[in-house]
Amino acid sequence: MSEQEKAKTNNADMPGFLGAVERIGNKLPDPAMLFVGLLFIVWVLSWLLSYVSFDLIDPRTSESLVVKNLLAPSAITEFLSVMVTNFSHFHPVGVVLVAMLGIGVAEHTGFINAAIRSLLNVTPKSLLTPMVILVGIVSHSAVDAGYVLVIPLGGVIFYAAGRHPLAGIACAFAGVSGGFSANFVPSSLDPLLQGLTQEGARILDAGIELNTLNNYFFTTASSLLIVSLGWYITDKIVEPRLAGTAVDGDAADLPEMHDLADNERKGLRWSLVAMVIGLIILFVTAFPAGSAWRSPAGNITAFDAPMMRSIVALIFLLFLVPGVVFGIVSGSMKSSRDMIEGMTHAMHSMAYYLVIMFFIAQFVYAFGQSNLGVLLALEGAAFLRWLAMPAAVTIVGIVLLTAVVNIFVGSASGKWGLLAPIFVPMLMSLGISPDLTQAAYRVGDSSTNIITPLMPYFPLVVVYCQRYVKSTGIGTLTAMMLPYSIWFLVAWTAFLLLYFWIGLPLGFQSSYTYP
Repeated sequence: MSEQEKAKTNNADMPGFLGAVERIGNKLPDPAMLFVGLLFIVWVLSWLLSYVSFDLIDPRTSESLVVKNLLAPSAITEFLSVMVTNFSHFHPVGVVLVAMLGIGVAEHTGFINAAIRSLLNVTPKSLLTPMVILVGIVSHSAVDAGYVLVIPLGGVIFYAAGRHPLAGIACAFAGVSGGFSANFVPSSLDPLLQGLTQEGARILDAGIELNTLNNYFFTTASSLLIVSLGWYITDKIVEPRLAGTAVDGDAADLPEMHDLADNERKGLRWSLVAMVIGLIILFVTAFPAGSAWRSPAGNITAFDAPMMRSIVALIFLLFLVPGVVFGIVSGSMKSSRDMIEGMTHAMHSMAYYLVIMFFIAQFVYAFGQSNLGVLLALEGAAFLRWLAMPAAVTIVGIVLLTAVVNIFVGSASGKWGLLAPIFVPMLMSLGISPDLTQAAYRVGDSSTNIITPLMPYFPLVVVYCQRYVKSTGIGTLTAMMLPYSIWFLVAWTAFLLLYFWIGLPLGFQSSYTYP
């Protein structure tokens, strides 16, 4: 039996709260099947509530709200006729896949691997902790790269520096997963969440359009907060508690962090030059008042500005060009087939994402067509108005609810696909913008990623720890990460409220209020 299998077996009977969370969570269906069940629930509720009269006005039509029966013959045939376009035209699908094509090439040629190793190799020991966290945050742009590269390397470099390797794994895990929504580099997560938020907002406002980087300024500022907090927690709380934990792993089996080979250094140098040249070209072409990147009114951040509509394509090129240059110069890419292979491998890794997006797209369509979303939003908004809670309290509620749900539903897309159609229009009815609701979701989602055993990569991190401390289990890792989770949740929520109170912009073309 493998170490991972032993860990799962040993922790299956783990008593207490953590054991209960794991047992309950394991009984939940796969996120994809969860949306299949929700789709059936929407159909049945639409049939039952279609016979009920509601004293509510649909804000989209200014007419009485009527729930549509989706089990009517005409509704069923309509659903089947648009099933394909529901999926193919679902906003988060295309934008994420396009971004991943470029990222896949950068990963396949070794550009991302070499860049991360180079950055960590030149870091002074005194700045080791914040640099590992920072690299973990930046690794979000390459999706899974942080889990499979940065987290194990965190243990390696701490161990090589004479520090406890589990502390290195912990701070890397905190950056990669705890700071999942803190990033100053645009990534595929931005269009994914924005697309689901926009679909939820269109339940109330069919013409609303959100910017892909509607939380960019907030997530950029949040990266500074997460690095600072993670640095303090690692050096002052987590590592001192690990002082008495003996390292008893098999040294021969421990991963190694090699220095860059000459060809890798040369490839990295020229790939970074190519990236800088590309950014300079973008700046020079966008700066003139009559630039083709600008909107007809001359605004570069307007919704109709080609610059804003090209964000995903620019992310694609930001990784594709340096990846190709690195591959050619270092010799890791022998022909154009290697570039296509990198893209193909990236699409293989997105197979599950496509499956879950298919069911989310059908659920979002049915939820919107039935008018159940509008009904829930209006009734929920009426209840919240009755409670008369300040907007700040409502936002805190969304953060905490997301943090709890995250313990049981690990998929970011699945979770927001479930919550966005409910909370985005509900808070819009209270005058809170979709941009702010999304920011609140990101805080709650990131903060508890590192303490949920149901997060897909959690068992993998346990295995990383077992290479150094054989007795490490899910409870060990959860207890080690709990200080990060609590501090992140409290401080990040307070930071969001302060950000809201000052009125700093959340991102491009974003707002705090609706309309």
